Amino acid sequence: MTPTSHNSEAPASHEAPRADEGVPGYEVVTLPNENVPNFQRRTVYCPPGKKVIGGGAEARGNTAILVGSFPTDDERGWIGLGRQTSADNVGISVFAICAYA
Repeated sequence: MTPTSHNSEAPASHEAPRADEGVPGYEVVTLPNENVPNFQRRTVYCPPGKKVIGGGAEARGNTAILVGSFPTDDERGWIGLGRQTSADNVGISVFAICAYA
């Protein structure tokens, strides 16, 4: 199978900033689980004015494999992608750890 370069974006949920973390503007932004075609990228972005300082992704399904979890080239978000060996789609959730740069 050949990976596709399609992005799947959905409304992200935002946790309230945590003042006790010691990182200005610390916030975790989550893109909830959604089934997408194998190898389709899902991207979550930080709010305006913040950059990603970390992140992660989860692949869900009986034979799910997380293929990639990495920051966007512009450092404003996080990308996750995966596949299943026994299905044409996979559940992917993504989160970005954001802060003021």
